[in-house]
Amino acid sequence: EVTFNFGGLWGAMISNVGFVFRNIYSKKSLKKFKEIDGLNLYGCITILSLFYLFPAAIVVEGSQWVAGYQKATAAIGNSTFYIWVIVSGIFYHLYNQTSYQALDEISPLTFSVGNTMKRIVVIVATVLVFRNPVKPLNALGSAIAILGTFLYSQAVAKSKAKAS
Repeated sequence: EVTFNFGGLWGAMISNVGFVFRNIYSKKSLKKFKEIDGLNLYGCITILSLFYLFPAAIVVEGSQWVAGYQKATAAIGNSTFYIWVIVSGIFYHLYNQTSYQALDEISPLTFSVGNTMKRIVVIVATVLVFRNPVKPLNALGSAIAILGTFLYSQAVAKSKAKAS
């Protein structure tokens, strides 16, 4: 990252904990309700989230929507703005849909470890594509995440070998 602040760090940490809890409870729901699969669970959660979060979004950010829309369309144009919003929405939906389908097949821990590796891949890709400078602390964090993923995969392989 080019800049750092503790508010962002705490926000990311809280978000990570929230995603882990979501994975755990989603997996429990998938086991409890055999008639629903990961894709349908994602659909239900998405619809419930819309009803729950849309009013909150209006209260918190609603007053800024018009100004933000005007600024965005002035910078890139209406058609480009709408294309980016639609494409972004489609890819985000597909990402979440794939995540829930994967969660249907693997444990929440394996899913979280894979998600950590995905983040490292994204960080490395942005470093390569955008030529972001890598500070030693960033490199250390990425190395720890990669090492943790490696150790987890070794532990899983060892556990499977013992079970055989």
